Amino acid sequence: MKKTAIAFISCIILASCVSKKKYLALEQEKGEVVNELTKTKVEKEDLEAKFAKIEARVEDYNTKINSLVEDNDGLKLENDSKMSISADGTIASNITKLQMRETLAKADPYKVSQAKTLKDSMNIAVEYSLNRVIDTSTLNEDEDIAVDIDDTVVMISISDKMLFRSGSYRLSSKANGILQKLADVINSEPSIDVMVEGHTDSRTISNARVSDNWDLSVLRATSVIRKLQKDFGVSPEKLIASGRSSYQPLTENETKEGRSRNRRTRIILLPNIDKFFALMASTD
Repeated sequence: MKKTAIAFISCIILASCVSKKKYLALEQEKGEVVNELTKTKVEKEDLEAKFAKIEARVEDYNTKINSLVEDNDGLKLENDSKMSISADGTIASNITKLQMRETLAKADPYKVSQAKTLKDSMNIAVEYSLNRVIDTSTLNEDEDIAVDIDDTVVMISISDKMLFRSGSYRLSSKANGILQKLADVINSEPSIDVMVEGHTDSRTISNARVSDNWDLSVLRATSVIRKLQKDFGVSPEKLIASGRSSYQPLTENETKEGRSRNRRTRIILLPNIDKFFALMASTD
């Protein structure tokens, strides 16, 4: 009996010892796992911190790149917009000069070769652009229209037979075509102002509706202006009416041909030259 009790107690003690070993082993294993988790967590936090720094640097670089692009665009725009004065006193921006050179490449080579100054070149370029936009190719040979340039002021001279009946200030139906084309140019660019001048020959006119040549020249100018405003949508704020009577003839009034040349309506376009070339470029 005594031996049996001793054996039982020994088994209990032995089992206790085995369980304690397993416990200690598990505790050690748990500690190792906790250490690994802690190490992994630290490494993760370290990686997150490094990634955040990289993201911040990338964002900073992108900001600097965008800033440099904006600065470059700004510098280019500023450079393009810079005004310079040529030897002949003509003022033009760099972008205007570039657009003018592109236009001159399409103009009459002989005319271009005769240009001595920047002003000459600019006048040729403006004249080419206006002739292309207005396009007189569909007009009859006996119908007069001429485009002249003086310091980039565009003067379009139209014979009275294209616009009016003889001795009248009422517009004829064939005036619509040329006035429509002019209105298209005027309406396309807000910076253009328009002066319409009436001119007569020297023969005196007087009837129930027209007092004299002064009266006729002004009435013809206002007829054109009303047409541009009412039928073709030109803003009245851009329009100026004036009459010159017979006091600015192109030639002598002694012949029929001379008087015919002097009877005309002159339409003067006063453009901002930078915007004018931008407008002409946009129509290509």
